[in-house]
Amino acid sequence: MRQILIPLYAIIIFLLFWEFIVWFNGWPNYKMASPSDLWPAFWKFKKLFFQYGWDTLWRTVAGLFLAVILGVFLGMIMGLSKILREALYPLLVGFNAIPKATVVPIIALMFVGQHDLNTILIAFMISFFPIAVSISIGLSTLEPEYRDILRSLGASKSIIFWKIALPKTLPEFFGALKVAVTLAFIGTNLMEIVSPHGRGLGALFDSGKTNADYPLMFAVLIGLAILGISLYYVVVVLEKIFAGWAERSSD
Repeated sequence: MRQILIPLYAIIIFLLFWEFIVWFNGWPNYKMASPSDLWPAFWKFKKLFFQYGWDTLWRTVAGLFLAVILGVFLGMIMGLSKILREALYPLLVGFNAIPKATVVPIIALMFVGQHDLNTILIAFMISFFPIAVSISIGLSTLEPEYRDILRSLGASKSIIFWKIALPKTLPEFFGALKVAVTLAFIGTNLMEIVSPHGRGLGALFDSGKTNADYPLMFAVLIGLAILGISLYYVVVVLEKIFAGWAERSSD
């Protein structure tokens, strides 16, 4: 109950502070929307919110799924091979340093008309890096004493990997996955806004921008935040199931 109430209170305080700032400065809603403006905007376009929200969500999840697969694979080969780690890490850092907003037009031109594929690719490209790095660090920092003891007991390399090395990386993996969730949403909306095709919450945001509809724009932002928080807590639940042993109680 505490884990639900504390975030809920924090959100309520944030919304009240936001409402107060807009009221105190006397900003009209065509300059800065307040929380009280958001519900009417949502209700007016509720069908589009649900339809476009689903478009954004499933494409984000698909891109995140691909990021997990490639990120875990690259992290494994980098963590288990020092040579490959030294060879691949600079390439990954360089690729991650490229602003993805500059990659969006390239992807859009490479796959003209493939809007779902384009969006999934950007979500994947922007979110796999933290997963790969976390898995690589987790595997490369495995204590050599464990390996020596298990080898002396006759354990093969595959057993050492599956029984010791891989479970050890789970806390790092879920920590990176929480970051990747937010990055995947950023990638999805980059494609929906920079290369609009009339689908997704990014397209709805772009429509609000074109019509100077600030309540709609902020309602879209809150919708994206709700989707991101929901997916984040899905990861939290999975972490408790598969890596709950790594948690430390603290007040």
